[in-house]
Formats: sequence, C-alpha cells, structure tokens
Amino acid sequence: MLTGKGMFIWKIQYCHNGNINEIIDKAVKANYSHVLIKIANGIYSYNYDWEKKIDLVPPLVQALKSKGIEAWGWHYLFGDQPGMEAQKAISRIRELGVDGYVLDAEGHYKGKYSAANTFMSQLRAEINDIPVALSSYRYPSYHPQLPWDEFLKKCDLNMPQVYWMQAHNPGAQLKRSVAEFQNLTYSPPIFPTGAAFTEWGWTPTASEVKEFMKKAQSLNLSGINFWEWSNLHKALPVEIWHTIRDFEWDKDPQPPDDIAELLIQELNSHNSDRVQALYRDQAVHITSERTAQGKEAIKSWYAALFTDILPDAVFNLASFTGTGNIRHISWTANSSIGNVQNGSDTIGLKDGKIAYHFSEFTVTK
Repeated sequence: MLTGKGMFIWKIQYCHNGNINEIIDKAVKANYSHVLIKIANGIYSYNYDWEKKIDLVPPLVQALKSKGIEAWGWHYLFGDQPGMEAQKAISRIRELGVDGYVLDAEGHYKGKYSAANTFMSQLRAEINDIPVALSSYRYPSYHPQLPWDEFLKKCDLNMPQVYWMQAHNPGAQLKRSVAEFQNLTYSPPIFPTGAAFTEWGWTPTASEVKEFMKKAQSLNLSGINFWEWSNLHKALPVEIWHTIRDFEWDKDPQPPDDIAELLIQELNSHNSDRVQALYRDQAVHITSERTAQGKEAIKSWYAALFTDILPDAVFNLASFTGTGNIRHISWTANSSIGNVQNGSDTIGLKDGKIAYHFSEFTVTK
C-alpha cells in the first residue's frame, strides 16, 4: 500500500530547469515517499525532447529510486483511441520501470463508457504487477457522465483531485469527496491530491495546505499528493513549500483495520466479490432465513443484499467487541427502500479470514 506524501510533476523541464539533482534534493528534504511524473499524453509519450530525441523520464526515475523514493507515471487520457492509449501506457510502464501508474481521465472521457472498458481491459491484461490508480474529479456527483465504475472496478487506488479553488475549506471538501466515493459501487482506497498551485487569481494558503494534510490523516487515509511541482516552487509563497516539506506523515505503517471495520468497508463497496474475499473457502453464513456454505453461496447472498434487500445502502459500524478469533458487531444501514437499526453479527475467524458468520437484522420501511 502506498503511504505518505507525494508530488505530481507535469513538465520536467519546468522543474528547476530540469535539474535532476535539484529535484532529488527537494524530494529528499520533503521526505516524499513517491513522485508522480507525466509519462504519456493520449497515444504519445510525454516529457520527451523531440528536438534532441531524449527521453527525460528515465534518469529521473532512476535517481528517485536510488534514494528509496517510488517513481510513479501518470497519463492523460482522451478516450477516442482507447486501444492505442492502453498500448502506449503499457509500453511506457515497461520501458520506464515505474512503481505505479495513474490514469488521468477528465472532461474528454465523459460518456465514453465503452472506451473506458476497452482501455482498462487491455491495460489490466498486461499490467498486474504494479498498482493502478485513477486521477479525476473530487465529486462524482458533479460529473455523472464520467465512467466511474468502468475505471474504479479495476483500479487499486483512487486519487481524486480535491482542489478547493475559489474557496478556503479544504478539510470539508476532502471529507465530502471521501464520503461520495465511498458510496459508489466500486470504492478502492482513496489517496487524494490537494492544491499546490495558483490559478485565476486564487492561491491556497499555507494553513489550508496543512489543514488538507491533517484532515487526510484524521480520515485514516494512507497518504496524499499535491499538484504541482513547478507551480509550487515557482509561483507560490515559499511558506507553502515549507509547510509540505515539514509536515510529518507517520512513517510507520498503520495497524491493519480490524475485521469488523473491513467488513463494513466492503459492505459499502456494494461489491460482492470484495466481501466474499473476507471469507474462508468453506465458510458458513447464517441468518434467520437460511444457511449458506462456501464462498460462492455467500457471494450470491451479498449480491441479493445489495440489489434487493438493502439497495444503495450506507452501512455504519456502531460498535464491536472481542479479540482473537471472535467479534461481536453492531451496525446500522440506510437504503433507498428501508433501514436497519439493530444489525447484530457474530463472526469467528481462522487465519484472519471469516470461518463462520451469524447475522441478525430487521429492515424497517
């Protein structure tokens, strides 16, 4: 899992005049865990000097890795030639040896559901050994025509662009962004990107940048990014750079979520495959109406839960008790056709997976 602070790079030559030593010096001083470099634009390579026929990315990738900093590549997509864009992504990932890949899909991709399926299918057929993330708008409710499901169902991370432009409430905007994405059908872990740029007369303040980072920590997100390197160092007050540089993200990995928390998280994904993955192969799931044994039977029950019993539900963990291999869980849910206020589950674990699960709840209209 990616953790910590990262910074997007758009044009390498605009970052300290392309001086890699200076870029690395700043990355080390800021304790960045990763840097995200633009490697492609549509069907073309990016950060390539076509006049001199020099690819500017490889030496930066190598220098970052030599300092223990992950080098990620990002790619702006248009969606008119999804197969060719996928092949460009695959070739750049392989030739550069990046540690992760980010697809940036915004206005050009609205309404292109088939193209999104084509792109993701071809990409994932070849790229399954590094994490893949989506970078797009902060509020999916504002952009319903973007193929969110088609992208997110095959992404390992979601990196929404939480830019609080013309406003000064980054914490509230980040909280809303996280809540909206957690209510989508597919909700991979969120790793948001904040604003470190100036545009149309608006500039974030150092206190706002710090608020964004602190809110991400309070929401138990594993890390944050900022857009964008050259803007940060050329156009913003120096105290913003100092704020990002000096902010200490916990280097120690966070303890894994308890199985009770994981269960509620996956219920909110509305994805029966992801819930099924929490169970052992021959697990037993019991309700007052039936007993299901085996992961496929359990998956079928959750599919019915998400579509027929509690469609579009938001599940909330009220409390849980127990240690070791036993948990007692209290939960609630609100859906489009009914609510649950008395959810009560008991689960037993073996080797970290659910071996048996007794669930009792009442849906009230």
